[in-house]
Amino acid sequence: MTSRGVAKTEVDSHKPLNYTTNNYSKMPALRTIKGPAIFVAQYASDEAPFNTLDGICGWASSLGYKGIQLPIDPRFIDIERAATDADYCDSLQNVFRKHDIELTELSSHLQGQLVAVHPAYDTLFDGFAPAHVHNNPKKRQEWATDFLCLAAKASKNLGLSAHATFSGSLAWPYLYPWPQRPAGLIETAFAELGARWKPILDVFNACGVDLCFEIHPGEDLHDGVSFDRFLAEVDNHPRACICYDPSHFILQSLDYLSFIDVYHSRIKIFHVKDAEFRPDGRQGVYGGYSGWTERAGRFRALGDGQVDFGAIFTRLARYGFEGWAVLESECAFKDKFVCAREGVSFIEKCIIPVAKGAFDDFAGVGLGGEGCRRILGLE
Repeated sequence: MTSRGVAKTEVDSHKPLNYTTNNYSKMPALRTIKGPAIFVAQYASDEAPFNTLDGICGWASSLGYKGIQLPIDPRFIDIERAATDADYCDSLQNVFRKHDIELTELSSHLQGQLVAVHPAYDTLFDGFAPAHVHNNPKKRQEWATDFLCLAAKASKNLGLSAHATFSGSLAWPYLYPWPQRPAGLIETAFAELGARWKPILDVFNACGVDLCFEIHPGEDLHDGVSFDRFLAEVDNHPRACICYDPSHFILQSLDYLSFIDVYHSRIKIFHVKDAEFRPDGRQGVYGGYSGWTERAGRFRALGDGQVDFGAIFTRLARYGFEGWAVLESECAFKDKFVCAREGVSFIEKCIIPVAKGAFDDFAGVGLGGEGCRRILGLE
């Protein structure tokens, strides 16, 4: 731990890029982000074409998407079969191939939430769990843990390298310390959070899959400091990674570009979602319990908010991000189907086909080490 009580992890290990040679050989390799892709959780329903894997793949492909991030929803996937049956996974992949679209990741946001639930939320979060574990927090947590382990094995069988989820929250009700938090409360909460997630992370590690926590208000992992606390509790686990969504940082007034500089090696999933934060004389970050359209901070359609996506795509390309640009549509105003249609061209315009070399390579003189010393008058 550092003197501030924050884990010595990514914050300390990420140093400025090392420009030590003419061709910047110490920099991460530039990489073109894959996409556009779409997270279809907000579109799943009991109506065709959004109630089957074949239907929702066909819909997304018809709009021009090249990838789908899939919630673990029984309408789309049987997670127990996917965790144990390679032939079943092949049949799922055949559906994606049929529509010329790729499965980018699976998502267990709702189930991951149940790994850590504060008692204040027991009744509400029972709605995310099957009926046989309702009113039984211990059984609900055990069910969620087993579910995440199935998700790890299914991801491996489907040839995926990353998985999206939520951390859950034990400490969130005590975010703003009134009454004063008792000494050790936050440390105890994060120790328990780490103890619950460490065995799950080990399963993901055995499967060769990164477990990516969406850094999100309402979760105990909601910013960099809280993520650092978690890393300290899971021994800097190599599979403890990040689903990066800049909209959640806009709503916290957090520097979402510097976040990439600090945590780029842990960012494995990217949600492309816009937001705006417009405080006034009556409300700020906390929003006065208002609905989404009345809050100072709210999610918007791509291009209607304040996120600088050009800078984000540049930074991710600069750091060699290997994943997908995945639209998540949660606009408080614009119809989600319009957001889906418009999202394709927006993301395509943001993706940077990276350069194969430096623009000024044609002017290189290739003097080598001795020549450089001669130019500097050192010979």
